Amino acid sequence: MTIQAVIFDCDGVIVDSEPPLLEFLIEDFARFGLNISMHELETKYVGGTMKLVGERARAAGAALPDDWDVEVYPRVFDMLRSGVPLIPGIEAAFDALDAASIPYAVGSNGPMEKMDVTLGAHPAVFDRLKGRIHSAHTHGTAKPEPGLFLIAAEQLGVAPEFCAVIDDSPSGCIAARRAGMRCFGFDPHGDGQRLINEGAEHLADMHELPARLGLGSR
Repeated sequence: MTIQAVIFDCDGVIVDSEPPLLEFLIEDFARFGLNISMHELETKYVGGTMKLVGERARAAGAALPDDWDVEVYPRVFDMLRSGVPLIPGIEAAFDALDAASIPYAVGSNGPMEKMDVTLGAHPAVFDRLKGRIHSAHTHGTAKPEPGLFLIAAEQLGVAPEFCAVIDDSPSGCIAARRAGMRCFGFDPHGDGQRLINEGAEHLADMHELPARLGLGSR
């Protein structure tokens, strides 16, 4: 089926902000009595809102303050302001989509303020995404529910079955499946099995995306 629009997650798909964020969370949880491995954090926590992350950490034994999911954001923003790199190949993917006149948008569980910081550090990329960035905090619906992707598709004027999603978390892949959208599970460091398990096609290199969408080779 011909893809007519593409919806990208932000963290770990457009900007490589997840490594510093995960290190931050490991250190923060340790302050509140929860020692957690990077593997456990990646497999059980990535892809959720901070509220959901906090709930899971409390369930695992972290004595987080009641307002942790609110007060943590300014500290995260301060950490991210040092700058996070773009995912290699993302600009080439946007170029290929533009050349093919295929519209694209962002659908993220993160707040707009966070994306203002991470994407804002790359003005050329930020400019081409403005007006097409959708946050779960803004719309009141978060992955794994399909609403965020359906809102993005509606704004782009494309039916869900003609949309593709690029996401690096199981919750995002579940949301894409529930929305009836083709999903590429982006996992450049592993075999993508946890994303494949949720119905995604493994994408290991963002440079490969145009060809996978039928837009030509890299």
